[in-house]
Formats: sequence, structure tokens, C-alpha cells
Amino acid sequence: MPYIDDELLEKMINTMAEGFARIEKKLERMNRQRDCLDGDQFLDNVDLAELLGVSQRTLARYREKGKIPYYCVDDNGRTLYLASEVRDFIKSRQKGKTMKPEKG
Repeated sequence: MPYIDDELLEKMINTMAEGFARIEKKLERMNRQRDCLDGDQFLDNVDLAELLGVSQRTLARYREKGKIPYYCVDDNGRTLYLASEVRDFIKSRQKGKTMKPEKG
């Protein structure tokens, strides 16, 4: 078994501890955000496109036509959607679809 000197071991432990501290801060930030949103969550373009089974270009069309509410959160144009508003959007799409009788 290879030997690890005390100095290297201490550096490795400190690196791991710093990583855990960063994760803890991120989790705290996420919890504060969730509390601020009354338990609601944000979805990004990738998540929403996958959920709806559409392309990201289709999501852009929905935004352009005002079909789905969205939020731009930074200068890079990152687009986020509230999960509760997405749920309402999905329900409104389902109401517009009619059931076709089966041919027998």
C-alpha cells in the first residue's frame, strides 16, 4: 500500500472539507429560495423541453407568443419557468385537446 505523508493527507482532508462546505452553502441557498417561492421550484429550458417533449426552439416560440410565463434572471438570457405555472400551462393544453372516438 502506498505511503501518504501527513502534509498531503492534510491537504486532501482540507480539500474535501472545503467541498462539503460549498455543497452545504448551495443547499442552504436552495432552501431559502424554495421558502421564498412558497415551495415552488424553477425549471430551466432543458428540463422543461424534456418534460413537455418539445425542442428548445418550440419553447422559444411559446415564449414569443406569450403562451407560457417565463423569467430571465441574468444578462446571459438564462430563462427559468415556475413549476406551478408550467403545471397550469400543461393543464390548459390538455383542455384544448378533444378525445376522438375509436372506430370499431
